[in-house]
Amino acid sequence: MGRAFEYRKATKMKRWSTMAKTFTKLGKEITIAVKSGGPEPDLNPRLRILLKNAKAASMPKETIDRAIKKAISKDEGSDYKEMIYEGYGPHGIAVVVETATDNTTRTVGNVRSYFNRNGGSLGTTGSLAFIFDRKCVFKVTPTPDMDLESLEFELIDFGVDEVFAEENEVIIYGEFESFNLIQKHLEENAFEIISADFERIPNDTKKVTDEQREQVEKLIRKIEEDEDVQNVYHNMHEE
Repeated sequence: MGRAFEYRKATKMKRWSTMAKTFTKLGKEITIAVKSGGPEPDLNPRLRILLKNAKAASMPKETIDRAIKKAISKDEGSDYKEMIYEGYGPHGIAVVVETATDNTTRTVGNVRSYFNRNGGSLGTTGSLAFIFDRKCVFKVTPTPDMDLESLEFELIDFGVDEVFAEENEVIIYGEFESFNLIQKHLEENAFEIISADFERIPNDTKKVTDEQREQVEKLIRKIEEDEDVQNVYHNMHEE
């Protein structure tokens, strides 16, 4: 097994603590996808995947429809921008914050204050690129005759670098730039895609004491509470 498997085994990415935050996150992503590629799933691969993600999260249809309407309505549409903020938390832990915001001034001010008030500091964009690899990740439904080694060999030419089973799902990791290519191949070959997303996997993790972990987690919780924040990644070692 490779680094993606070990990372996922050690710590699954933090999930929103409430369904409402999950739906808000997905709603923003759907709105952004519709604005960039149109409201027709058949013609918009990113939207098509996000609708699968919404289904997997049990997102109500009316909430999905509202996000799509928000994108195509000149009166109601929010011009969300996807912004990335990078910095160091307490004890030198690297932290990457992904946001979707309609007010970048508000968002950067809030994120900077979270770092400053919790023993960290906000850095410049791209300053942590050497610490994290950005990957796309697909979850597909396994079939009785599915052989993971053969599947991984089949997908290597499409940018996939790791395939493994997790509970009742098959997890496929690939290069960030290969997302569309992998999606197209899976769809054209009748794989049942459960969901698809992106993750940032640390190249190396840093060990901390229990007291230090508590301080870092306090910062992460504070950031995650912000309504503009979509995802938070860090390189703190998980026991």
